[in-house]
Amino acid sequence: MTGGQAGLDWAGLMRAGLQGLRLHPDQFWALTPAELALMLGIGPASPRMDRERLADLAARYPDAPAAADASLAEPTGEHRDDDT
Repeated sequence: MTGGQAGLDWAGLMRAGLQGLRLHPDQFWALTPAELALMLGIGPASPRMDRERLADLAARYPDAPAAADASLAEPTGEHRDDDT
């Protein structure tokens, strides 16, 4: 490249794809850069789990069943064993 810009490290990418990921050459060359980056684990990482994110997840996905799911729960008081 011109202007002092660094190009892609093709040797390193090929080594990672062919040796690290054990891809065949045709599989390696068929990948898009985004697919290769995903397979190599390159890219933005998920934010760390902190109290705020945990509270957000708990609010989105509560452990307690919702009112609509209450009909799926076993009725209290009477429990029949089918084995008796």
